[in-house]
Amino acid sequence: MKKLKPAYWLIACAALLTGCSAVSLLNASIPSDGYRIHKDIAYGNDARQKLDIYIPDAATPANPSPVIVFYYGGSWQQGSKDDYLFLGESFATLGYVTVIADYRLYPQVSFPTFIDDSAQAFGWVHKNIANYNGDENNLFLAGHSAGAYNAVMLAVNHDYFNRVNIKPSWVRGTIGIAGPYDFLPLTDPTLIKLFSTAAQEKDTQPITFVNKKYAPIFLATGDSDEEVLPRNSIILDQRLKQLGSPVESHIYTNIDHINIMLSLACRFRGKSTLREDIRKFIEENKAKPTGNVH
Repeated sequence: MKKLKPAYWLIACAALLTGCSAVSLLNASIPSDGYRIHKDIAYGNDARQKLDIYIPDAATPANPSPVIVFYYGGSWQQGSKDDYLFLGESFATLGYVTVIADYRLYPQVSFPTFIDDSAQAFGWVHKNIANYNGDENNLFLAGHSAGAYNAVMLAVNHDYFNRVNIKPSWVRGTIGIAGPYDFLPLTDPTLIKLFSTAAQEKDTQPITFVNKKYAPIFLATGDSDEEVLPRNSIILDQRLKQLGSPVESHIYTNIDHINIMLSLACRFRGKSTLREDIRKFIEENKAKPTGNVH
């Protein structure tokens, strides 16, 4: 697995021409209507343990919205929630409260701390999201690339939830976009160091823990992805189906590792049907509205 680039990399050439950073250029093109943002909310004590919340205008205390808790990619070595305005806008304008969480990265931490941070962020969301017009009974995990790994690992290995007193039943579904779920042997020197704290190498792989039925899982990949090969999603899909666990998979034509995320941005949604497919998945798997229950 190569070191991954941020989703905005495709517009870097334009950024060089204008003198702006690529992420600033992309974010400048994102509409600001239809939602509002609460930024830099702490879910832990570390400077990296913060999250942003995108709230649809239509979400109210009397009509709370389903919630997507999203973890970004970057090979567990780079990334910032501040780069994902395009994604917050994309999901919030579908009507979903969207939480984008930072988590600690290598070399500050190694495996499995970034998964523990992801679990801690999810627990904070369950406890507090009603204060932001989100429905704690309709929480969906989601992520891209390394973030999809985090989300899927939480979904299939409940040890991470159990040690912070989170009930796996709080997850209505999981969305993995171009994630690495079965990528042994490790060959990249940095990834070898990053995962060297595992008792056994196989314990670093989500596929190792897939052994029963789970809440529905949505898997998306592109047939042109050379960063995280589609086989990761295909093998996970096959294993889940063997166990009778609900899974929905999409392989998008002529889409690579970056384009699959860029297709969620408002200017590029014609690149794939990913955004609409995610909407359908959430609508099919969300619980009936219950209002605020404490």
